Amino acid sequence: MSDADLTADKFREECGVFGVFGHPDAAKLTALGLHALQHRGQEAAGILSYDGEHFHAERRMGLVGDHFSRESVINRLPGKMAIGHNRYSTSGETALRNVQPFFADLSIGGIAVAHNGNLTNATSLRDRLVDKGSIFHSTSDTETIVHLVATSGFTSVNDRIIEALHQVEGAYSLLALTKKKLVGVRDPLGVRPLVLGIYDGCYMLASETCAFDIIGAQFVRDVEPGEMVVINEDGITSLHPFPKQRSRFCVFEYVYFARPDSMVEGFSVTDAREAIGRELAREVPADADVVVPVPDSGVPAALGFAQESGLPFKFGIIRSHYVGRTFIQPTDHTRQAGVRMKHNANRAVLDGKRIVLVDDSIVRGTTSMKIVQMVRDAGAKEVHMRIASPPTKDCCYYGVNTPERKKLLAARHSVDEMAKIIGVDSLGYVSLDGLYRAVGKDGRNNAQPQFCDGCFSGEYPTSLTDISGGDDRRQLSLLSEQYNAAE
Repeated sequence: MSDADLTADKFREECGVFGVFGHPDAAKLTALGLHALQHRGQEAAGILSYDGEHFHAERRMGLVGDHFSRESVINRLPGKMAIGHNRYSTSGETALRNVQPFFADLSIGGIAVAHNGNLTNATSLRDRLVDKGSIFHSTSDTETIVHLVATSGFTSVNDRIIEALHQVEGAYSLLALTKKKLVGVRDPLGVRPLVLGIYDGCYMLASETCAFDIIGAQFVRDVEPGEMVVINEDGITSLHPFPKQRSRFCVFEYVYFARPDSMVEGFSVTDAREAIGRELAREVPADADVVVPVPDSGVPAALGFAQESGLPFKFGIIRSHYVGRTFIQPTDHTRQAGVRMKHNANRAVLDGKRIVLVDDSIVRGTTSMKIVQMVRDAGAKEVHMRIASPPTKDCCYYGVNTPERKKLLAARHSVDEMAKIIGVDSLGYVSLDGLYRAVGKDGRNNAQPQFCDGCFSGEYPTSLTDISGGDDRRQLSLLSEQYNAAE
């Protein structure tokens, strides 16, 4: 098993965004905000600022703290306005040219754009733009938005952005920065989060509220689905340029993506995950001695499971926080210890016990197999695994890095088969209805679902123009073979 297999055995959020308008320490605040949003993207980060005369940009591969904690870097980002971006790539090579924010000098002035999400018709739009003479410098779908804005016939920035976004499909929470304003837009379905805050009398936008907490900013409200927020010297203006639709917020934000200390759509993420755990205990109880989370993402759900079941909660697995995602294991022998570099069994808790092992999801199943074996090696008498989400049977096309569908364990096997493969005495998932109930809904109405749950149900809220379909469906990205061939 390779290191790539282990690190790929979780869904990966692709990016986080942060923007500030009107503060003399705009770049510093943006760097702090991106640090809080590091969980949403760990491959690269970028910040762009405007000082009243010039735009300044710094883009780096790696973690925010590795680069933007340096005064020498921040000092190259003067000005009272800034936007920043963390990213994961979806597929293909991670390259500096794909690091956001993107900047372009247009006939109406400079504009920088950063976005969280994924456009499901980006390849089709790109082909059309290239045919008309557009020259692309990256393989990111975000640059498609820049070109649509550049080729618009409208004279105002707001109208150009609106016209561009009327042409795209998929999910986006987008920030744009010009010489005079900061703009935030959320797609009409509200698939990805975007929140508004205020600090020192200055407005800011971010993917999650935890980015405000690190600064000491006040959370004001969620940006509504389909809303365009324009912040300038006159204050804040709210526009609604898209037809109103039923919200389809990504339910997996509650399960895994968002940080536990964030508020998402008016709901505490920690409370939501504990509620999922309680629902899980009601739906698939286990005759066991102790509840053990797979840290860190399984902790809140395990707490909820323990509360509902009356079983003790114990940290039977300890996670090391000092192992990076790209740690290279040089030999076959050390490669077998890949999971133990991140997780180690607490024998004093596990030995001779019947264990309920709680995790947020199973993707490929590779890590689950290793963890279960590690728990058994530590003396666990029985291992009953409980998953705080429904079986993940389909890919995400809205800004989440997922394996090909044929590599998803639940797409190929029944729950009983999966239990045998992973090596547990029993395996249970929360139902889709149960997941809905846990986050404050009555259940999933199949005619009108209230979330995007395509990775569980295979039902997607938008057209998938660039997707061919079939068992080889995978995360849509412009980082594909046809564009990587020239790299």
